[in-house]
Amino acid sequence: MNRVEEDEIREQRIDYEIIVDAHSPEEMAMGWYYYLDDHLTLPFKAKCIAKRAISPLEAGEEVEVLGMTAEEECEHEMFVRVKWHDREFGVPLAQIAVVNADEATREAVDDWHYWIGRGDGL
Repeated sequence: MNRVEEDEIREQRIDYEIIVDAHSPEEMAMGWYYYLDDHLTLPFKAKCIAKRAISPLEAGEEVEVLGMTAEEECEHEMFVRVKWHDREFGVPLAQIAVVNADEATREAVDDWHYWIGRGDGL
């Protein structure tokens, strides 16, 4: 993934709100998990932006995001539950982009994309 240009406002939000007290990758993951869980207004429409071997979605397909997956599934990457073809399952949040959601949801998803785009990951 290409590194993204630094965004000072996002950097401050990440450092002082999301991972403020995190001292390990596990603590960072939980910071991200609870930030996303608190800021996503559900459900919302999203589309697949990248094919992944761990997901059946193809680029361009739309899904309905229903919520975060269980905490233990988000220890190394953030996953959301989606509804697609009358099925519900988890997909990486990095695999989807917001199509229709409120500003808080869009900002939270964009924050995660920014974080992984700058190469930090968990």
